[in-house]
Amino acid sequence: MALGNNTKFYETPNHPFQGERIAAEGDLLSRYGLKNKEELWRAQSELRDYRREARRLIGDAQGDTGSAADAGEEFLARLRRIGVLDDGDGLDDVLSLDETDILERRLQTVAYRNGIGNTPKQARQFIVHGHVTVNGARVGAPSAKVNVADEDHIEFDETSPLADELHPERAEGQ
Repeated sequence: MALGNNTKFYETPNHPFQGERIAAEGDLLSRYGLKNKEELWRAQSELRDYRREARRLIGDAQGDTGSAADAGEEFLARLRRIGVLDDGDGLDDVLSLDETDILERRLQTVAYRNGIGNTPKQARQFIVHGHVTVNGARVGAPSAKVNVADEDHIEFDETSPLADELHPERAEGQ
């Protein structure tokens, strides 16, 4: 009998109460319409993994960022594909990323920026309720990473009542 995997995909902060950190987390939660701090901690852990991989590649090349970039080309290509890095960026730029770079690539945020919802929370609701498609495929996870190529293909599902531009929940010009 196989048991489920009980591994968390994020790390919690080391110190339970730090007023400054809690205030910064609250600001990010409201700005990106996140459900809870776990979603923020997942983004921070994802960023930590990216930085760890970049440091490993640089370390394997003994500090030569040129040969490290050649060895990590697949890693850099993946970060460019999801929009975390720009075309000219290298491993050094991975080390200077912050959690907002990760949060900006979530479907919820990209959909809000494309005018799918009036607020990030409304965009999240539309996604969770199955009103949003990416390249014609319905996606129900607001945390899904959006590739740069798919950014312009986020729209309301054609069978959704929200596909009608006169629907009262749609903002002007959506």
